[in-house]
Amino acid sequence: MDEVKAAFDAGALEYDAQRRWIIPEIEAFYGAAVWAAAWPGEAPAILDVGAGTGLLSALLLQRYPQASVTLLDNATKMLAVAERRFAGRSRVHYLVGDYREEPLPRRYDLIASALSIHHLEHEEKYTLYQRIFEALHPGGVFVNAEQVKGESAWQQERNFVYWDTFVNDGPLPPETKQELLGRRDRLDRMEKLSVQLRWLTEIGFVDVDVVYKNRPFAVFSGRRA
Repeated sequence: MDEVKAAFDAGALEYDAQRRWIIPEIEAFYGAAVWAAAWPGEAPAILDVGAGTGLLSALLLQRYPQASVTLLDNATKMLAVAERRFAGRSRVHYLVGDYREEPLPRRYDLIASALSIHHLEHEEKYTLYQRIFEALHPGGVFVNAEQVKGESAWQQERNFVYWDTFVNDGPLPPETKQELLGRRDRLDRMEKLSVQLRWLTEIGFVDVDVVYKNRPFAVFSGRRA
């Protein structure tokens, strides 16, 4: 994860502006994550795992203005951007740490993550999902907006062609496109969506579902009964 931290810290200031030209259907992708983060109260306790600059947290706070939100990330420069985004918000808290090891410090109503967990190795993902389950209040919901591996090599190749075309057709400089697409081979450890859904069910999540999918981008969720 040191290389992941370094890569995202290096691009912290440009991260938000670049997302629109990297993630196809970005509004639908993040919108599905917010929709899936269902809680009956007005002030849920929320943990954003791998929060980065706080894009997902900002959208969750639009839905739940009275929520308390903790942003967890080990990329300090990314969190610094988030701190500027949420300046003056007393219910927003920051936790610097590697979430593979960092204790999840309290029980939460909603735990969410966007475009982060795919950097973990296979076993690390499963272990994190277990820890997330244990950190949820009964009835609490976990939402993961994520890059996923194709269910076959053929599908994976088609997914990457789609993604490459989207990025290359956009306005980012050629060297930026090359760097961003090159990170997939260096930093990404994507897993099949079907595998991750099975994991959540094995761990004990109920109402496990896919609420959005566009080629390699998926939003899936589960609830602690």
